Amino acid sequence: MKYRLVVFDLDGTLVNSLKDLAISVNFALNRAGLPTHEIERYKTFVGNGREKLVERAMGEAYRNAELREIVKKCFDEYYGEHCSDNTEAYPGCEKMLADLACAGVKTAVLSNKPDEFIGKILKRLFPSHKFDIAWGKKPGYKTKPDPQALNEIIKTLGAEKSECLYIGDSDVDIYTAENAGVDILGVDWGFRGRAELISAGAAAVVSSASQITEYINEN
Repeated sequence: MKYRLVVFDLDGTLVNSLKDLAISVNFALNRAGLPTHEIERYKTFVGNGREKLVERAMGEAYRNAELREIVKKCFDEYYGEHCSDNTEAYPGCEKMLADLACAGVKTAVLSNKPDEFIGKILKRLFPSHKFDIAWGKKPGYKTKPDPQALNEIIKTLGAEKSECLYIGDSDVDIYTAENAGVDILGVDWGFRGRAELISAGAAAVVSSASQITEYINEN
């Protein structure tokens, strides 16, 4: 088995968090007196961290510093209370993680979601799995696709880059892996779909969590 460390994106890869993200941003937009959006629209808003999510949802109003701060503050407060109300693990991910653990493969999470929300979501949805590292956007680290945080995770866990596989659902994840010099595996059940992954340069894309296990076992 080639891979001794697998690093996962979170939203759209391990968990479907779209509804909670959309509800939380819409709550914040409403508090600021701004138009809200349909949940499906948020598939194109997420992926680059909180700041970009807020910018895309606000549109031109983002230029207004006062409104921008209202939206960010209200989002943080509301999402902090409701970040796992409707969020669910994708089918088969719990078993896939258990299979990797049994095989001695280290697992980590790297998300552009603010770090303070990561532990709460993982604890509720994957209570029996212990990730070796689970990071969101942390102070002092750039957001993906900058490879800074991924490189630090690999270094901290004592892995070689040739032993690391990064798994995600968007072009941001493809570029993150490329920038770090590690292999990438795309998943097509997330927010962006197979076409975006292929267009961004994914060499392999899977359609189920069990196929992740198969891919790792075969490489």
